[in-house]
Amino acid sequence: MRVRYDRDTCIGMFQCVAEWDAFKKDEDAGKAVLEDSEEVEDGIFEREVPEGAELDAKFAARACPVDAIEIYDEDGEQLV
Repeated sequence: MRVRYDRDTCIGMFQCVAEWDAFKKDEDAGKAVLEDSEEVEDGIFEREVPEGAELDAKFAARACPVDAIEIYDEDGEQLV
């Protein structure tokens, strides 16, 4: 499972931070940061979801008020 995060879309509500510890607050930028991710496109970050964190990742995606977080399965199908 992979998480894809669009930092440009993020409005800094930080609800993802409360749901999954892979997200951290960047108070200076007013945006969340997806820890241990790589920038795959300009402003788009991805990383693997560790085993046991799948539910937290899905909650983080669902909690985002602007849909800046997407979750994909191993086949590339979007789950959230």
